[in-house]
Amino acid sequence: MKKSVRLYVDGTVQGIFFRAFIKENAERYDVKGFVRNLEDGRVEIFLEGNTDNVNKMIELSNKGPRHSQIKKVEVKPEKFQDFKSFKILHI
Repeated sequence: MKKSVRLYVDGTVQGIFFRAFIKENAERYDVKGFVRNLEDGRVEIFLEGNTDNVNKMIELSNKGPRHSQIKKVEVKPEKFQDFKSFKILHI
């Protein structure tokens, strides 16, 4: 079963390798999509793939790497877009 979600992560998530942490784990779990910093200080993550693996990524996004402090993660269901890889985007 496939699943697609968009996450908005709020807290101390910029400047601490949060995006690299997400990309590394997305590749580990074969999840496609992207991660990017937003101008308001949040991080946006688009995830799609096997439902179990996407759920693992949502769980990891709530924890973050060692120096992150996650205040809130907003999860929105999305249409499957058939991404071919996982990328770090820059605004």
